Formats: sequence, structure tokens, C-alpha cells
Amino acid sequence: MGLWIAIAIVVLVVLWLVFTYNGLISARNRTQEAWSEIDVELKRRHDLIPNLVNTVQGYMGHERGTLEAVTNARANAVSAGATGDPTKIGQAENVLSQSLRSLFAVSENYPDLKAISAFTNLQETLTATEDKIEFSRRFYNGNVRDYNIKLQTLPTSLIAGMLGFKAFGFFQADEGDRAVPQVNFGNMPGPGPSGPPAAGSSGPPAPGSSGPPPQS
Repeated sequence: MGLWIAIAIVVLVVLWLVFTYNGLISARNRTQEAWSEIDVELKRRHDLIPNLVNTVQGYMGHERGTLEAVTNARANAVSAGATGDPTKIGQAENVLSQSLRSLFAVSENYPDLKAISAFTNLQETLTATEDKIEFSRRFYNGNVRDYNIKLQTLPTSLIAGMLGFKAFGFFQADEGDRAVPQVNFGNMPGPGPSGPPAAGSSGPPAPGSSGPPPQS
């Protein structure tokens, strides 16, 4: 009788290990897939920005600092994306979002620029991309939360580390990203309305060049 009890306990432990491992694999894959959606939108935004700068620079010659801020922020965001670090990516993308909002705010003082369909189309596309990034960020963070809870909950936490599972970082919006940008119109030819409504924040990762690094 004792032998059968021991066998039954071993079978139950093996079944628990199998179900736990499969559950963690599924949660990790969902998290990485959620990041892939963010990655697509971030790359799309990075590709649109050079076209935006080329479109506006002929009309905003006195705003060289604003244009350079956007260009530099994009370069930093691309570099951060290559690190795969959610914190670095989030910070760089938040700076890029702020620089874009400042550019759109300044553009309100240039009616000729606002009348160009190429500019308005780019502005609408970038704003829509910001909204998609924000939605994807929430979805990704929800998956990260569920996955990390699995790792931290007993008895799973006792074996997760041994099986090679590690927690993922959240892709958070920066507090500074929520602040209203301050734009100085003192040197402008005339008063104009302030910029468009703030776009969504960006923020981090799946296996590959960006996102949460693949776990081994």
C-alpha cells in the first residue's frame, strides 16, 4: 500500500510540474506577442518622422531647435530599441512623444504649413500611431502583470527560477510625458493657438532586437 501511495504522489507531482511549466510558457509567449504589437507601431512612427521633418523644415526655418530635438529624440529612440531594455526604451519613446507634441504645437503658428495636405496627413497618422502604441502598451502591461504574478505565487515561485523563467519589466509612461509642454511664441510673427491634444505615450519587449529578451 505504501508503494502505491508513493507512486501516486510522484505522478501528481509530475502532472503539476507539466501543467505549471506549460502555463508559464503560454503566459510568457502571450507577453512577447503583446510586445510585438508595440514594436510594429514604434517602428512605424520612427519611419514617419523623417518625412515629417522634411515636410516642415521649409516652413519652420526659425524653429531649428525644435526640429533638431525631434531628430535627436528619434535617433535616441531607435538606439534604445536595440538594447531591448524596457526602461530605456520607455524613456526614449516618451522624450520622442514630447518633442513631437512641441513640434505640432509650434506648427499651429504657421497657417501655410497647416494648409499642406502632406503635413496634416502625417500629423493624423502619427497621432493615430500614438493611440495604437498606448493601447498596445496597456495590453502588454496586462500580460506582464499576469505573467509576473504567476512567477511570484507559491508554489510556482519555488520552481520558476529553476526552469529558467524570469520576470518581465513593465512599459510605463513617464510622469514627464503627462506634463503639458511649454512653448515660447515670443519670437513668432503673431499669436497662434496652442498645439493639438496630447497624443498617447509610448513607451519596451519580445525576442529579437527589441522588447523583453528571450528567456532561456
